Amino acid sequence: MRVVGLDLGGTKIAAGVFDGERLLSKVVLPTPKEGGRAVVEALAEAAKRAEAEAGVEAQAIGLGTPGPLDFRQGVIRFTPNIPGLEDFPIQRLLEEATGKPVYLENDANAAALAEHHLGAAKGERSSLYLTVSTGIGGGVVLWGRVLRGERGQGGELGHMTLLPGGPACGCGLEGCLEALAAGRALEREAAYAFQRPVSTQELFRLFQEGDPKARRILLQGARYVGVGLASLVKAFDPGAVVVGGGLALNAPEAYWQALEEAFRHYLEGWERPPLRKALLGGEAGLLGAALTAFLEVRDGGG
Repeated sequence: MRVVGLDLGGTKIAAGVFDGERLLSKVVLPTPKEGGRAVVEALAEAAKRAEAEAGVEAQAIGLGTPGPLDFRQGVIRFTPNIPGLEDFPIQRLLEEATGKPVYLENDANAAALAEHHLGAAKGERSSLYLTVSTGIGGGVVLWGRVLRGERGQGGELGHMTLLPGGPACGCGLEGCLEALAAGRALEREAAYAFQRPVSTQELFRLFQEGDPKARRILLQGARYVGVGLASLVKAFDPGAVVVGGGLALNAPEAYWQALEEAFRHYLEGWERPPLRKALLGGEAGLLGAALTAFLEVRDGGG
């Protein structure tokens, strides 16, 4: 079965044609800054170019997109980094633009699906995926399918409250895992500690040079991730836990040691699932979008 995977990001759109697990072609276009219907046109153009490059026509399109989604209506409720997509009927508009059935998935859920079927959790009946990057997202996969929840809000792992009254989060609340341990959170802490802007890359460098402030900030973020994962294991009992994202995967080994130590400590007395690093890197979202279409077509849209 040939499907198109589309990965919609704040700065770029990636499109790939897949024949099963085999990638036949890949096209990357910039995400239109004006947002709205221009995004639909760019998505349709990316899919068309990917099909032309592969020399085949796909049966369906899977779209991984940020933002809370209304899966029943095929609507993006809002996206923080792309304008003009509030309560936006992207599924219907993209189907009209391409003439193909379109299946939506949250971008972090799509990555979770890919790691489950093709990556670090391959072979497991269930898995939990957390991506630690500029923000924090994730997804839970049970019996091979993403857990979306009754209202499509399932898997928003980065917005689990860890510290009531803690730092403000982009979601409008405070004390979320994302507000404590994502790249933006570490940069916020570093800016206060060093009294100047500090990127995560510089924070890593300062850590490697032995700076005590950098060490405290980075390892504190790692511990928050470990605590959050331990709590999620108690809620979902997955077969495996997978951690990915640019921050986590590029962090020094001491970051992982602190994360794993907190994970073990807060699961004392519990049976721990294996904790693994993600394997698919930046391709996880695109693969997961294609998998979404493949599974929906295979299972009759169920």
